[in-house]
Amino acid sequence: MTEKQPETVTLDLEQARSLCIAAAMGAGASEETARSIGLAAVAAEADGQASVGLSHYIDYLESLEAGRIDGKAEPVITRPALAIYLSDAQGGAAHTGFDRSFDEIAKAARLFGVTVFAQKNAYTCGALGYFTGRLAEAGLVAIAATNGPALVAGSGSTKPVYCTNPMSLAAPAADGPPLVIDQSSSATAFVNVRKAAEAGDEIPEGWALDARGKPTTDPKKAMKGVLLAFGGARGANVALMVEVLAAGVSGANWSVDAPSITSGDRTPGTGLFIVALDPKLFDPDFEQRMRAQLGRLSEQYHVHIPGPAKAAARARSEAEGITVPAAIHARIARFAARNPA
Repeated sequence: MTEKQPETVTLDLEQARSLCIAAAMGAGASEETARSIGLAAVAAEADGQASVGLSHYIDYLESLEAGRIDGKAEPVITRPALAIYLSDAQGGAAHTGFDRSFDEIAKAARLFGVTVFAQKNAYTCGALGYFTGRLAEAGLVAIAATNGPALVAGSGSTKPVYCTNPMSLAAPAADGPPLVIDQSSSATAFVNVRKAAEAGDEIPEGWALDARGKPTTDPKKAMKGVLLAFGGARGANVALMVEVLAAGVSGANWSVDAPSITSGDRTPGTGLFIVALDPKLFDPDFEQRMRAQLGRLSEQYHVHIPGPAKAAARARSEAEGITVPAAIHARIARFAARNPA
């Protein structure tokens, strides 16, 4: 009688980070790039965002192997003005240039009040709140936008012209976790549709159209069709706003021109746009007022505040580790086994 294999694997956060870094290096990434994307994936998992955590990390590993991410790329970072950082990711990961620039971005924001980081020619960045949240933890208010290959219909269209085009805002608050809003311009993220297809579940009405432009609740048909923006034309216009910032300002591929993130050997060449500002230069009491307002909204008006739940999940993960499906762990471990280090 064969012994039943465990369905899940529990890792402490340091084990998870080491595994993900080794896996990326096994897939062909430099140690710097491996660390950048590995830490981001584990952070998402620890924050309770499994859809953009270790399961999504496999997309990164497969893209490194296929050449959609140049794991050895050296981002070229220029500074055309004192408060502007431009990064050309050179076909590499979105995280590397940001990580290299992080301390300088924060320093410039405190010195000048505001700074901008804009990047082109990168693979998609996963959880956008990872970028803004880190800046908020450094005491800054941050707004970010990013794009990717076309998946979402424009206003009045049944053809994909935008990616899910996420936007994020994070703000520090005294004596507690920051506010972190991170949401797509589409009715849902693509990874949720793919997850439903893999599980054989239906998706809600209003998420997608099939290949003929008809509404569908079948995720497999949705993956062959197009996703819908949240809120109809208004959501589609938000996606366009994101596109202008993430692709237009940065010089990245427009979503309609971006190659796939799951097939082929070409980088999607996507963009990332981040504004960071020091709120204390505008109002020295900002963080205290922010905490008071978030508390009032939550306690008196029962408003859900994005951010504290992720912070609580992270604290649990730090104490108890993260539990992932054994199949996902095994796939990452196979890449890690190739790492010669």
